[in-house]
Amino acid sequence: MRINPTPAEKALWETLRNRTLAGLKFRRQCVMGRLIADFYCPAAKLVIEVDGDIHDYQKEYDDVRTRQLEDHGYCVIRFRNDAVLNDLVTVLSQIEAAAFRRIPALTEKNLTPDLQRDRAASSPNSGSGKADFTPYTSLNSNAGDAPPPLVTRGGAGR
Repeated sequence: MRINPTPAEKALWETLRNRTLAGLKFRRQCVMGRLIADFYCPAAKLVIEVDGDIHDYQKEYDDVRTRQLEDHGYCVIRFRNDAVLNDLVTVLSQIEAAAFRRIPALTEKNLTPDLQRDRAASSPNSGSGKADFTPYTSLNSNAGDAPPPLVTRGGAGR
């Protein structure tokens, strides 16, 4: 875990903390088994990664890590540092949209005007009549909103 966030992580955290984005709770530097997510929204099982230049050289590692998380029911979205620093509004809109697709319980009062319009456009009167939601199911019903471990830890004393 890093004590000092990158400038992009700091900027994003300032806009995600204290339920300021659609009332969603986010955690920073969330331990998930042997992995650490930059940001995590428990209600949507949404992992947000903010990638700097080093990620240009570790794409294969990032892909494996993303697949591990997805295999356990998490949705992973990645943003480049420059996108967070130069177009934060778009990044926040994409995060909110990803959470919105995964949580059917989001209400109109929690959504930004843009997502309210998107939701109205996909209402039963405007198309198929089906909402495009992936239901939230916890891998461990006793875990509350804590993420379940991704790796089984074996052996005594570990």
